[in-house]
Parts: sequence; C-alpha cells; structure tokens
Amino acid sequence: MKTEKITLTNFNGRKFDIHTYMLTNIPNLHRDKKPLVIVIPGGSFNHLSARESEPVALSYNSHGYNSVVMEYNLVQDPGKIYPDAGLDVLTTIKYFRDNSEQYNIDPDKIITIGFSAGGHVASTANTMANMEKYSDKYQFNPKEVRPNATMLGYPLINIDQLGFEIPNDQKDNLPSESELRDSALGVTRETPATFIFQAWDDPIVLISNSIEYIRALYANQVSCETHLFNHGGHGFSLARPETSEKDYQNNPHVAHWFDLSLEWLNNIFE
Repeated sequence: MKTEKITLTNFNGRKFDIHTYMLTNIPNLHRDKKPLVIVIPGGSFNHLSARESEPVALSYNSHGYNSVVMEYNLVQDPGKIYPDAGLDVLTTIKYFRDNSEQYNIDPDKIITIGFSAGGHVASTANTMANMEKYSDKYQFNPKEVRPNATMLGYPLINIDQLGFEIPNDQKDNLPSESELRDSALGVTRETPATFIFQAWDDPIVLISNSIEYIRALYANQVSCETHLFNHGGHGFSLARPETSEKDYQNNPHVAHWFDLSLEWLNNIFE
C-alpha cells in the first residue's frame, strides 16, 4: 500500500489536504482497476473525527478498494464552511478521474462516503454538482466532478434539524443559501445512487434528516438503499470495538452496515 498526503486547490482557490491509501497493483486479478472510496469524516464542523477517517478507509482497502480521507474547512478556519467544503469534494473527484491511470482507479467507480457533518458535505457537493449556478461560477463540468455513488452515515442533511442548538459563534460560518442548508432541496435525477444508514434513536442528527433525503431521492427516482437501525445513537463509525469511544458505539448489529454497503456497491457496479 502507498500512502501520501496531497494538497489540492479547489475550484475557489482554497487549498486543502487529502490522505491517500492506495493498494499495490497485483497483476492478473479479476478486478484490474480499483474503485475509489473518498471518506469524508464528521466532527460537528469543528474537528474531523479520527474514528471516521483512517479506520473506514482501511476497511474498504481490505475489500479491494483504493481510498482517500479528505479534510475540509471547519468553523474555526477563515471564511465560511461553504461553498468550499463542497468544492473540496468535487475537486477531489476530478483529481482522481483525471489521474485514474496513475492511481490504478476505475474512473466510473468513484464513491463518496460522509459521516454526520461529513454527510452534509457529501450530499451538498452533489447538490452543487447538479446546479448550474455553481458550475457556471466555479467553471467545472458536472460530469467530471459528480461521484458514481454516495454513501451517507447518520448524515446531517438539514442544518435546522439538529438535536441541539448551534452555538452563536458558529452560526455565521454556516451557509445561508437554502439548498446548502438543506441538501435534500438539491436532489435531482442526476443525484448519484445513494446508500444511507442511521440509528432511529440518534439524539444528535435527528432521524428526520435521513427521512427527508430519502423522500427527495424517491421523488426524483434516484436509486437508494436505506438501513435504519432501531438502536445505535450517533457517531458509531464502524460500530466495532476498535472505533468505539463509548460502550454504545460497539454494536454488532449496527456494524452490519459495512458489509451491507459492500453488497450494495457490488450490486450497483457489477
């Protein structure tokens, strides 16, 4: 495996870092070019969760995927979170499509996975890829920046549907545009096939977020698979002992989401 830190410049001129986890090429395998999973961790927009970063990337590596962990701007960084966080995703996708031969990646199998706040970044990136006002302003081709599939773990979709009050000193850094505050408003028929998993009893990102997004996908005839677990809380990552800070995060039943995601990916791509 080759790992490296790369600094990219997004469509708005902002620099950001990505961390790559690229598998060594083994000749004569059944699947020559590897799919790529772009991991977008959560962290309430004030940090990037380590539990939702490298462990997730390495888990997909173990099943034949190349992976990347993407950093994005946070509330304490200069300027607002958006549009740059979404543009970071789109820039990362284009970078690996343009360099797919170098990284031995199948350019038609690029997947984003966002957790919690990272789910908002991933879904908002899809919104921006689908809207002319963003492609015209930032000069990108939607086909070059749109992922082939998106996975969302306990995702924040609508900033106004949180289970807690946003601190006043952070509100000014959040978007005012309706389609950026609520990424369900940006779903179209061009939105990638989507896999969603969340716990029904999530006290932080209310389950209404996933339900709203599912309804938008259904209304626009976008393929979707959803797993809503009865208990699991918030921020469980892989729901395994090695990614658990609290007892409830080690949940063998909820941990099934990972194998289910692999089955779903195989189904939509193979």
